[in-house]
Amino acid sequence: MSSTLSTPTSAQEPGGAPSGFEADRGTDSLGGTVRAYLDRVRGGDLGALPAILGIVVLGLLFFVLRPETFLTPRNMANLADQAAPIIILAMGLVFILLLGEIDLSAGVVSGVCAAVMAKLLADAGAPWYVSVLAAIVTGVVIGLFTGSLVGMVGIPSFVVTLALFLGWQGFTLRLIGEGGTVPVRDPVISAISDKNVPVALGWVLALLTIAVYAALQLNRFRVQKARGLAHAPLAVVLVRIGVIAAVVVLVTAVLSVDRAPAVGVVLAGVPYAIPLVVLLLLLLTFVLGRTSFGRHVYAVGGNAEAARRAGINVTRIRVAVFVIGSTLAAISGIVAAARLGSVAPGSGGGNTLLYAVGAAVIGGTSLFGGRGRVRDAVLGGLVVAIIANGLGLLGTEAYLNFIITGGVLLLAASVDALARRRAAATGH
Repeated sequence: MSSTLSTPTSAQEPGGAPSGFEADRGTDSLGGTVRAYLDRVRGGDLGALPAILGIVVLGLLFFVLRPETFLTPRNMANLADQAAPIIILAMGLVFILLLGEIDLSAGVVSGVCAAVMAKLLADAGAPWYVSVLAAIVTGVVIGLFTGSLVGMVGIPSFVVTLALFLGWQGFTLRLIGEGGTVPVRDPVISAISDKNVPVALGWVLALLTIAVYAALQLNRFRVQKARGLAHAPLAVVLVRIGVIAAVVVLVTAVLSVDRAPAVGVVLAGVPYAIPLVVLLLLLLTFVLGRTSFGRHVYAVGGNAEAARRAGINVTRIRVAVFVIGSTLAAISGIVAAARLGSVAPGSGGGNTLLYAVGAAVIGGTSLFGGRGRVRDAVLGGLVVAIIANGLGLLGTEAYLNFIITGGVLLLAASVDALARRRAAATGH
């Protein structure tokens, strides 16, 4: 039982998948670390590699097909706005998928919460912070209700959330009215999508992000080495810091360019949706990777019975992940409403859930539970958004978007299943 519940070593992040080129115990050279990583890949531990390759390949493909528009600062900002609601919704689903559960109602929950916010803004004249708080509280209550049915009553999550998928759509329809829409005109809410961080502040935040990440990585290396724990070589740590720094600087530089379509109008800076996503990524990564709650989530996802025998409150963990999932669905709904400028009865329906589940799975989260990280939602969400954005630039028929995204999701699920089989066969 101890082998089942053992938490990942300091050289591994939770989920059983090493972070990048992490070193095995005794691997203290860059070459040895690379060889160990390649051995893990051959053993079926692919991690985020498929998603990263997908981003690179799709990016190059659409750049070749639309070189004049795809990589322009204006389109990169649009891409960030498109991806943000999907990524945030997928972040919540990562927690649920880690337990091997599913929430089919997550998309429409985002619509319900957005409708609550919009009605308070438009009809009650409530200030933006009251409306946003009400939407988030609605998400928490819905999560408690869903989690209680799954964790306490014992109804399978597929059945519960399928029923709620239908029920919450009816609630949104009753709240807004058939054929109606509720505008979202509050300037603070709209700023999430329409406004940008001032260029100077954007660079300050970028440098601060790099500094904090570097400090955390170097401190982790120092602590692991001082305690005689398995750790990555310093060269690997520095490479990891360099890669993250390069990505942050590149994104900030591209989005700091004036992308206004008309002369005399300045439109530059990082969209506010990006800092929001980064903040949630850091917070939720800390929760999963550095708290006992996060370790318990992985333990329950790996073997619920063994976790229960080890003293973990499995019911509480199940309820909690659904609360987290619905809370993030509420935030996703707020961001989507800010982008669209209104909330309709169909908000959060359609392909919203499918894109979010696809983002989590494409990013590397397992449908079978026990493996995944919050960053998977970001990487997978970018893949989904790049497909939609690139096909839109090409002017393709809408049906192709569904077919191609579905094919990518099927490929990701197949890779996950084959990787698990390979890992079991090789003892990884």
